[in-house]
Amino acid sequence: MYKNRANGRNNLVGENVKRLRKNLKGTVSQKDFAEMLQRAGIDIDKNAVGRIETGKRFVIDIELKAIANLFNITCDELLENQ
Repeated sequence: MYKNRANGRNNLVGENVKRLRKNLKGTVSQKDFAEMLQRAGIDIDKNAVGRIETGKRFVIDIELKAIANLFNITCDELLENQ
């Protein structure tokens, strides 16, 4: 059966999200980041952010766009391998 995964992960952006979140000014926890996404209209909690960062959760297109907007980067930049 086909597994829809990239390198054993459910998303390509998790590692970048974690790195970029940790590089934000001040201490931005997963909970803080979830709240930022909620203010942007994305229904997500801190546990979902953790699963995204570890590659255990798929990221849908509207979430990808909102995450990129919060970091002030393009979706393509968010998808780049580091």
